[in-house]
Amino acid sequence: MPGFVVLQHDHPQSLHWDFMLEFDDRMITWSLPLPPSYDHLLTATALPDHRKEYLDYEGPVSKDRGSVARWDRGTFELLVREENLFEVNLRGKKLTGRLRIERAGASGGPWRWLLTPR
Repeated sequence: MPGFVVLQHDHPQSLHWDFMLEFDDRMITWSLPLPPSYDHLLTATALPDHRKEYLDYEGPVSKDRGSVARWDRGTFELLVREENLFEVNLRGKKLTGRLRIERAGASGGPWRWLLTPR
């Protein structure tokens, strides 16, 4: 079963959380302003895909981009995957249950995504 990880990223410009889903040899990644929760909807920003090593990595990030610490890790079942939509069932230590990740509109800036507990 594929894995997911949430890393607390203590970046020099802003503390944020990286939410990553494993697909083949890469991690599809979103930046979150707060840790994910089933209590609220979150707006996320898509980031470039990351290496699978981040499933197990904690420590400094190259090029003076701060450090990461694992906030949660587990496996997920893919329920829906479309161009602008993912629905997954997470099985982690903190996050367990269904999560919808849907791309929202953008006008000239980076695409925004909504993480919605189901």
